[in-house]
Amino acid sequence: MHADPPAPLLMRPASSALGLRLGLFVLVGVLALIVLLRALLLGESHPLWVGALTALFLMILAARPFQNLSLSQRLLWLGLLSAVWLVLALSGAAAAYVSFGLIVLLMTELPVVWALVSVVLLTATSIGVGFLHPGGLAAMVIGSILGGVVGVVIGLGFRVLIEETDRRQLLIADLHHTRAELAEQERAAGEMAERQRLAREIHDTVAQGLSSIQMLLHAAESEGLLPGAREPVRLAREVAAAGLADTRRLISALAPADLTGRSLIDALGRVCARAPARGPQVRLAVEGDPVRLPMPIESALVRLTQGALSNVARHSGAVCAVVTLSYSPGKVRLDIVDDGKGFPVGLLADAEAPRFGLDSMRARVEELAGEWDLQSEPGYTAVSVTFPVTEIEPDEPGLAEGPSLPGLRRSLSTPQSAAIEEVRP
Repeated sequence: MHADPPAPLLMRPASSALGLRLGLFVLVGVLALIVLLRALLLGESHPLWVGALTALFLMILAARPFQNLSLSQRLLWLGLLSAVWLVLALSGAAAAYVSFGLIVLLMTELPVVWALVSVVLLTATSIGVGFLHPGGLAAMVIGSILGGVVGVVIGLGFRVLIEETDRRQLLIADLHHTRAELAEQERAAGEMAERQRLAREIHDTVAQGLSSIQMLLHAAESEGLLPGAREPVRLAREVAAAGLADTRRLISALAPADLTGRSLIDALGRVCARAPARGPQVRLAVEGDPVRLPMPIESALVRLTQGALSNVARHSGAVCAVVTLSYSPGKVRLDIVDDGKGFPVGLLADAEAPRFGLDSMRARVEELAGEWDLQSEPGYTAVSVTFPVTEIEPDEPGLAEGPSLPGLRRSLSTPQSAAIEEVRP
């Protein structure tokens, strides 16, 4: 299991995006200060008025970096900045510096088409204001157009960098969430595997031993015992029976919660009923005469059904799925079939391909000496598991029978609907 990435690595894309935005705003702020310095150092007209407008421009500019604004709010913010710029230009200040910064902001804050239209309007306004001030008209027109083109190019560059950084931030956040989710699933799977291993060990050792002791003591009671020995033997048999009952309760507590106090069919029915509302319709079918299975096999069947249906809901895009439990002499078979998009089974041989938990499911089956089979193609995916059962006891008679899953195939009645048709060979 991989450790979660350190927090600084996860925050790096967010810091990079913020750094890009702050760098852009610092650039625009410096351009505004250049206008003020020119008014103060070169003796341009109305320096105090230019200073007040520059301070107002910087305050409006500073309201944006740390706030996530909607499109309408950004339009209002850019409109206020443009209004201050227009007043600066009309007052005779060298507002071309500010107009260049505004063009860069427009290209990064607005949709591309809106931004280009705004740049054209701003450039035309800058040229129109130039007619109000005598001298260097041709140079002013060329400079405004050239500044607009350069501003668009630089703004697009900033836009691409910011969008790419934001995309990387979302990707890394998603990877972090997925890694945490997988770690939790691995932890839960490991915990459940250990619980089932303990249940099997207790069943095969302590429970079997106490059961043998109880039978031997019961047999001893039926023999001719000395008068003083009959009562101790009876007490020993009762103690062994109580210990066996406690052991069975412990084994039951280590089993999946769906099996607690219920039959295997009831547990599978609960698993199918918990299918997501937006996922496929899941139906449970039972074939053959239901029998009581060993707890390790019942636990494995419940967990395999949970894992398979989880994959169907998350990855297959299926409309319906059928879970069939088939009882036959000496074995029990579980089939989960869906009509989803399927996947190339050959991907399971690729170590880097997504496994969707199939490796752990196969390992669970092989651990109990079962057989595993997987078939998949577009519109049909089937997971089949068979466990040998040497000793089985009759369970609840009269349960409904269902179709045999090896005979299930896909049938599409319309292009918009899919179903799984029951076909017996």
